[in-house]
Amino acid sequence: MSLESYSKSLVRYTDLGFSLDLSLMGIEPSFCEVMAPTIEKAFADIKELEGGAIANPDEDRMVGHYWLRNPELAPTEELKNAITGPLNDLKNFASRIHSGDITPPTGGKFEQLLLIGIGGSALGPQLVAEALGKDAELPILFFDNTDPAGMDRVIEDASVIGLDKTLAMVISKSGGTPETRNGMLEAEAAYQKAGLAFGPHAISITGKGSKLDGYADKHQFIAKFPMEDWVGGRTSVLSTVGLVPAALQGIDIDKLLAGARAMDEKTRATSIADNAAMQLALAWHVGCNGKGEKDMVVLPYKDSLALFSKYLQQLIMESLGKELDLDGNTVHQGLSVYGNKGSTDQHAYIQQLRDGANNFFACFIEVRKGREGHNIEVEPGITSADYLQGFLRGTRKALEGAGRKSITLSIPEVNAYTLGMLIALFERSVSFYASLVNINAYHQPGVEAGKTAAGVFLELLTQVRAQVGEAATAKEIAKAIGADAEDVYHCLTHLEGNGEVQVELGATAAEDRFSR
Repeated sequence: MSLESYSKSLVRYTDLGFSLDLSLMGIEPSFCEVMAPTIEKAFADIKELEGGAIANPDEDRMVGHYWLRNPELAPTEELKNAITGPLNDLKNFASRIHSGDITPPTGGKFEQLLLIGIGGSALGPQLVAEALGKDAELPILFFDNTDPAGMDRVIEDASVIGLDKTLAMVISKSGGTPETRNGMLEAEAAYQKAGLAFGPHAISITGKGSKLDGYADKHQFIAKFPMEDWVGGRTSVLSTVGLVPAALQGIDIDKLLAGARAMDEKTRATSIADNAAMQLALAWHVGCNGKGEKDMVVLPYKDSLALFSKYLQQLIMESLGKELDLDGNTVHQGLSVYGNKGSTDQHAYIQQLRDGANNFFACFIEVRKGREGHNIEVEPGITSADYLQGFLRGTRKALEGAGRKSITLSIPEVNAYTLGMLIALFERSVSFYASLVNINAYHQPGVEAGKTAAGVFLELLTQVRAQVGEAATAKEIAKAIGADAEDVYHCLTHLEGNGEVQVELGATAAEDRFSR
């Protein structure tokens, strides 16, 4: 690869300190020519989306996360005010928490945060906290699952400072998401156990009129912030969902929004060569043959971006993993994402990436600045930052030598502005790619199917719990309640694992006998 070839495959925004290197993706010039009509449509689609068109036809919703960082784009004054009003309110609220104007009932100041959410309602805030929250005014803890042991550990950690000084944030658009509801009830029980009322220690971020909205009123939460139906969970990090916890941590949310806005503006260019988001979407198309045939391994070479691959898993996989296209054809689209951080995880899976199945392309994220302050030499003339760069460049070269494709994305350092840029870049690439392959990026029927199946299991569990008495096999209990024997068996093992029933093991699982 010559410097000339590299230069031709590089998108640079020198004023942002950003570059996107696609020189190792093997994108032929003829590819963009063949794709030209589809690319033109993708540019038109995102323009319509930003203009307020119904971009999620299944739910008859607009998709407005791009307005969040530039409210002037919102198609009506009402929508504009729905962004600027809450933004001013949350800044004022964070300032009053920091100053001690809003205090816990027991006095003093709030000294830490407990965020209760799941999916985009937790992943985005977790990414921001990990990347930017090192010197947070209020450190943050998370309930991001319905695992009771996990929640116990978080409450134990919170108790070091004290629940009396912990501000809880409950985040759910509908207010009916089971994991978030469970987390709220578990937190409420923990506060009550500590002799504290939950409401005066809590705020909500939810849709107007939702179950959580009503609960917050009933229990006299300190404050409520809106979550609009035109913001999806996986694109909500720059809405109240991400900005409220960020502001409470003392993170500069204006710079976060400014970075996203700057990337949005750059990637509105209709020249392919100047549009990094379109270039990235086209690279994905080449990398997985437009059909998800290969995975993307995301490797950020910076500890503060350790959660970025996890964040991208939801953003990309929930958006692009679809059975049907917009015309109702079965396509089974998607782009699987996994990864962690370099160079740590080179020791975990680079061996397979280089020498194993060629079923992926890599996405390296380079952060040019090693650290604040002086770098010591770990060898004569060599610093730790030099080593980190060496491992990135060496791994990229080693993969190239084995015929593995890769993208390299570079930013000068990790701060609020550059993180905002990265978030916007990938959000817009998702929008473009979805248009290129003709799918709806803004619904999640597969997630809803899983929730429905979980509800069916819980209904069966209630029946099984009531039926268990004298020793009986799963098949016998299943016959009594008219259910599938294997499903009943799993209910029984769950009850046994939690001490509700006893089991006498048989020669096979089918012969196990369960009793009270």
